[in-house]
Amino acid sequence: MPIVETRNLVKTYKMGDEIVHALDGLNMQVERGEFMAIMGRSGSGKSTLLNMLGCLDRPTSGQVIIDGVDVGKARKSELPKIRREKIGFVFQHFNLLPTLTALENVMLPLKYAGVNGGERKKRAMEALKQVGLDHRAHHRPAEMSGGEQQRASVARAIVTKPAIVLGDELTGELDSKTSRAVVELLKEFNRETKQTFVLVTHDPAVAEQTDRVVHLLDGKVEFEEKHAQ
Repeated sequence: MPIVETRNLVKTYKMGDEIVHALDGLNMQVERGEFMAIMGRSGSGKSTLLNMLGCLDRPTSGQVIIDGVDVGKARKSELPKIRREKIGFVFQHFNLLPTLTALENVMLPLKYAGVNGGERKKRAMEALKQVGLDHRAHHRPAEMSGGEQQRASVARAIVTKPAIVLGDELTGELDSKTSRAVVELLKEFNRETKQTFVLVTHDPAVAEQTDRVVHLLDGKVEFEEKHAQ
């Protein structure tokens, strides 16, 4: 069974007197353990789809099924729990809290999940070690390079061991060499942990590193391509 499935997914917005179809009957499946990308020009529906997959917004109609849960039917109060337990996020602008150290940033999702202090620190340090950043655990974001900040955000995304990790233009602030290293790091996690990764990107170099690319156009799947890795 796919870990993610959208069925006739529609999302509309009202802009003045006009109804905009950000997603227009989109059907897509993501297999468990897959490492894939979503591409499309501006306005194709990439960001809206990511918000749906991340349980950050609700569909106008249709279904979004995440790890067996139809999130469109879940109560609004249940969505934060689904996000905590099933989804990790890696953002373009890192979204690290500037007043906290790398360790403290990575510990935050565990705090929200109710993990006790000692276990939080242990698991956060393990995650930082996995991304090669344990030596920077007590540095704040301003004291780290862009690549180090993104690796810290990767550690934060994987520390709860979510079923699926979503990347939102996660290499947009990085140079090409650092970008490739970050995606290689995610691929390594994908191979080792069998976690599912879905990367929304405009960068063909990132997409080429994935197993499959879904191209969107006007809120629908235009075509797909598979890569031999």
